[in-house]
Amino acid sequence: MKNASYGAYQDGVKRSETPTETDAAVLERAALLLEDAKALPGTEEFFMALNYNQRIWSVIQAYVIEENPWPDLIKANLMSLSIFVDKQSFKAMAENNPDELDVLININRQIAAGFRSVPPPEKENKQVAVDL
Repeated sequence: MKNASYGAYQDGVKRSETPTETDAAVLERAALLLEDAKALPGTEEFFMALNYNQRIWSVIQAYVIEENPWPDLIKANLMSLSIFVDKQSFKAMAENNPDELDVLININRQIAAGFRSVPPPEKENKQVAVDL
């Protein structure tokens, strides 16, 4: 793994994505890193992929507890899911078991798919009155 692979947010900014598209890309990137790490248990790459994924979910946790426009049920579900991701990550690290990554990969891909299904914000249609 290259350190550049951790720059998904920076890459997203360059492509002018919506925030939800960027979130989806970051989660998908983490899923790909975890998938690659499955072949490398016990290596630095294995632990770096888990650490990267955990940092993403820490950001999600922080966003969920801040005031944001998401419905309470979604915030509660994301918080529960992020706690599960933490526990699963620690389990994978402690057991050094690549099979424990499958559930993390699946969660990231499912949440990324959900972010991709969020419609982009509509641009305001401002009409200018013209005196004739």
